[in-house]
Amino acid sequence: MAKVFRPSTREASILSKIESSKEHARRQAINSVRDHIDTLSNAVTSKLIENKFVETTNKNGFEEQIHKSLDKLVYADDFDIDYQISPYRNLVPNPHVVSLYLTSFVIETMINHKDVVDIYGADDEIYHCIHRQVQKHLT
Repeated sequence: MAKVFRPSTREASILSKIESSKEHARRQAINSVRDHIDTLSNAVTSKLIENKFVETTNKNGFEEQIHKSLDKLVYADDFDIDYQISPYRNLVPNPHVVSLYLTSFVIETMINHKDVVDIYGADDEIYHCIHRQVQKHLT
């Protein structure tokens, strides 16, 4: 999302600082995935299967796909990330970028994967399941 600057006002300065801090938090969250990619992919996979949101024939194959998605997130540019999460941007107020990216990946990509039998639950339920694990491992 492009920054809108209003020249020479105090409001512009405050808005610019808020926007910069949001972008910094987003970059920080994406960069922290690199350090926790293995534990996060395992935790997300386990919880999705345990809570019966995903039915799979091969847990290891499903976990590998989640791991690849997180790896892709770490090296993706902002446009690719925004494009992936755009259909789900309004799913919850103030969403976490990593949780939203994984939710989008599970709903849109994994539904067609050979190891996945079916995906159950509403989009926001899947998001919250993933988000609990992201919060636990990235904070």
